[in-house]
Amino acid sequence: MTPSPAVTADAPAHSQERPPTVLSALRSPRRLRIELLSGLVVALAMIPEVLSFSVLAGVDPKVGLFTAVIMAITIAVVGGRPAMVSAAAGATALVIAPLVASHGTDYLVAAVLLAGLMQILLALLGVARLMRFIPRSVMTGFVNALAVLILLAQLPHLVGRDLPWLVYPLLALCLVLLVVVPRLTSAVPAPLVAIVVVTVLVAVTGWQVPDVADQGELPSSLPVPGLPHVPLTLGTLRIIAPYALAMALVGLMESLLTAKLVDDITDTRSDKTRESWGQGVANLMAGAFGGMGGCAMIGQTMVNVKQGGGRTRLSTFSAGVFLLILVLLLSEAVGRVPMVALAGVMLAVCASTVDWHSLRPSTLRAMPLSETVVMAVTVVATVWTHNLAIGVVLGVLTAIVLFARRVAHLVRVEPEGPTMVDTADGADGADGADGGTLTVRRYRVRGQLFFASSNDLVHQFDYAGDPEEVVVDLSAAEVWDASTVAALDAVVTKYAERGKRARIVGLDGASARRMERLSGRLGA
Repeated sequence: MTPSPAVTADAPAHSQERPPTVLSALRSPRRLRIELLSGLVVALAMIPEVLSFSVLAGVDPKVGLFTAVIMAITIAVVGGRPAMVSAAAGATALVIAPLVASHGTDYLVAAVLLAGLMQILLALLGVARLMRFIPRSVMTGFVNALAVLILLAQLPHLVGRDLPWLVYPLLALCLVLLVVVPRLTSAVPAPLVAIVVVTVLVAVTGWQVPDVADQGELPSSLPVPGLPHVPLTLGTLRIIAPYALAMALVGLMESLLTAKLVDDITDTRSDKTRESWGQGVANLMAGAFGGMGGCAMIGQTMVNVKQGGGRTRLSTFSAGVFLLILVLLLSEAVGRVPMVALAGVMLAVCASTVDWHSLRPSTLRAMPLSETVVMAVTVVATVWTHNLAIGVVLGVLTAIVLFARRVAHLVRVEPEGPTMVDTADGADGADGADGGTLTVRRYRVRGQLFFASSNDLVHQFDYAGDPEEVVVDLSAAEVWDASTVAALDAVVTKYAERGKRARIVGLDGASARRMERLSGRLGA
């Protein structure tokens, strides 16, 4: 999978075929079957991950499971990216864990409700438009880091002294089925076939291998809506606000990046603003039922889109409904699903998620070093912190610094002269009216002038050796910020201290207006 070169808030659709919708899926038995079966696979794969995230956050497993049900169903209706799955996620669990440990679940629920409101507000402020500032190299690192995190999450189920040796032949069988079944039929998703075959084999043979029931207890009753029991005071707000803001930002970042990833895979366009406030509504709904909140689940979304073939809101909605049925009515059967079967499915997701093209030696040699560094920083930071949001932020900051450094080196200051100018002719740089000649040196500045490139600008002039009249020609340059204006002011001041005059000429358009507003030192 190779991300598209451009990352925008609303990427244009490239597919020649009209993407399927819920209505078209309901009219097509084949598409309906794909959507429903993909939702079932997602629900099965979601259970162990949600249980582990609940433990990570320090809440009861049923809290995480019902959060997954509510968010999946809600986002299927109000979200802006069809087929994307949202539920209790690891990134948000990391954010809220300290709050649960210090103040309990009531404060957690209050923080989730506040985070939902913040996400709706951020959506109205246009946070989705910030997606256009994420470079392709960061997206590539994001994808590769996601694959590594998926792999690391499966290792406890595949590696360990206490694991029976039967896990490994079962894993091999699962992987073989995932490769062979798609070549034989597309009627049933290969992950569902692999999970069912491995589960039946273990049940018939009586082999003892770790299963879903070992991960935590499944709930037996529905949650009841209500409000958290916390005092409505500024003290409570001071406690929950930092966690709510962090949860809102992390959740939106992961959700918008996942939406962009699905856009690239499906060649369709999603509504990022709708997805942003949809996440807020989903968190409000989860909080209303005492949930832990969450965001887009990247791994489960890849299961839905790449393994199951889900393309519409129906797959996400059915995942939530199937999850509810599985944990309430079929908990005993679900508890017998071997973890190795689910781990095998996630390994296939991992292999299909990696952007293998970006890792080829020929690609790495052809790419600029700065692009490779940005991708590496994103991957390493994400894997090190186990937080995709942190990795993306550090990747973007690295890209900004390296871009500024590269652009700064493109600025040139070219001295010309000195030349003799007849002041009676009113030549540029000489406005004397009494006639005679004047020695003038001209400096031509070329490039983009901003804080990174203009810091050394003041050292590019010969203040002692230049004649009494100096012209700084910016006709081939652009002035972008106050740092540049300050540097140009410093140049003029240094010449004035030596009894010489420096004139800044050649600016027009936005650069001239910016210079006039910030300094007023423009030549006639």
